[in-house]
Amino acid sequence: MSAELTLTCPVCGRRSEFEQPPCTDGHGSDCPELICVRCSSAVLVGAEHRARRRARTGRAA
Repeated sequence: MSAELTLTCPVCGRRSEFEQPPCTDGHGSDCPELICVRCSSAVLVGAEHRARRRARTGRAA
């Protein structure tokens, strides 16, 4: 895993480091998936913004 950063986890509610797992979807370092090192929950970063933009513009972000 790589690309650590500190965020508040929406699952456990604690401030924690997040790691980026190896991306199997071909996103590389732009992969939106992060793993909370405290509770091991996976979260998608930026997914809501991209979904809203896609709905507003009618195209993929």
